Amino acid sequence: MKAILLGSGTSTGVPRVGNDWGQCDPNEPRNRRTRVSAIVEAGGKRILIDTSPDLRHQLLTNGIGSVDAVLWTHDHADHCHGIDDLRVMRFDRSNPIPGFGSPRTCAKLRRRFDYVFAGQYGYPTIVDLKEIEGARLVLGLQVRSVEMPHGDHMTSTGFVLETGGKSVGYATDFSQITDAMRTVFSGVDLLFSDCLRRTPHPTHASLDLALELAKVTKARKTVLMHLDKSMDYATLSAELPSKIHVGYDGMEIHL
Repeated sequence: MKAILLGSGTSTGVPRVGNDWGQCDPNEPRNRRTRVSAIVEAGGKRILIDTSPDLRHQLLTNGIGSVDAVLWTHDHADHCHGIDDLRVMRFDRSNPIPGFGSPRTCAKLRRRFDYVFAGQYGYPTIVDLKEIEGARLVLGLQVRSVEMPHGDHMTSTGFVLETGGKSVGYATDFSQITDAMRTVFSGVDLLFSDCLRRTPHPTHASLDLALELAKVTKARKTVLMHLDKSMDYATLSAELPSKIHVGYDGMEIHL
């Protein structure tokens, strides 16, 4: 089982437009962050988590020419606006790419990207989108999901992908830790966690909240992601416990 963090940055990326690096050292390549998304590989299959606006660049950079399924955490632009880059991966398939999201996410995606899920003007359907709640098999992997608070008015879906006794948890865009999250992410081998900045934020995890999730779930390894321009790679790495790592674009973890 292998995981690739395709993008590690927040919605504006690092640097922000205007070449704004904030507190991040521009001479450290791991501070250059595209919008967050990830790949989990197992049994010769690739599952993509979210379609970042930077997806084309991420796939080319990591030598990935196809995916076998897509999971969406929610419909915010930095997590879904690269959806059209799935189109080229449909060309050599006889059927649409399987896609999954919460009922709310599916409804939002269908409304905004109808051609992706229903075809248009003679073009085929790109993604066969299904609602996911609880647990189901996806390409031979057991996928469990949990709705996580993303501020006061919406949720983001967290996922755990399991096979062969190994597990990867993915928790982006959460602002609280619920009992359901503790249960679903409990004991995962690898946990990707939202970690926007050090100071509290109304819709995202701060560093303290990300470290708390790692602690209460007893994740064996945690990778921090969705990092903004205040989170310098070297500075943050120097202060973290041994089981906590700062994520960066192209980071690969083998389980």
